Amino acid sequence: QVQLQESGPGLVKPSQTLSLTCTVSGGSITTTYYFWTWIRQPPGKGLEWIGYIGYEGSTLYSPSLKSRTSISRDTSKNQFTLQLSSVTPEDTAVYYCARDLNGVAVYDYWGQGTQVTVSS
Repeated sequence: QVQLQESGPGLVKPSQTLSLTCTVSGGSITTTYYFWTWIRQPPGKGLEWIGYIGYEGSTLYSPSLKSRTSISRDTSKNQFTLQLSSVTPEDTAVYYCARDLNGVAVYDYWGQGTQVTVSS
C-alpha cells in the first residue's frame, strides 16, 4: 500500500518561499513510470495542477506557476519537495501530493493534503 504524506509550515509570509515535502512509503519514487505530483486547491476553487517530478528526475510545471516553482527529490529519503517562491495571499490553498501513472493526470494515490496560508 503506497502512502503519501505532506509536511511543511502552515503559515508563510508574503514574498517568502513556500516549501513542502511529500514523504512516500510503500513504493519507490524511482519506480517506472510514476510521476510525483503537486496539486493545490484554493478556498472555494477547483484543483490546480502545479507540476511533477518523474521517476527518472524530469520535471514539468504549470505554465502559470513555472517562474516561481521548483520540484526536487531526495531518493535516499524517498521524498520529493515543492518550493514556490514570492508567494502572495493568492497562493493560500490546501496542497496535495499525488502519484500519477505515466504522467497523464490519472492519480491513484494522494496525500491527505496540508493547509498553507499566506499572510503577514
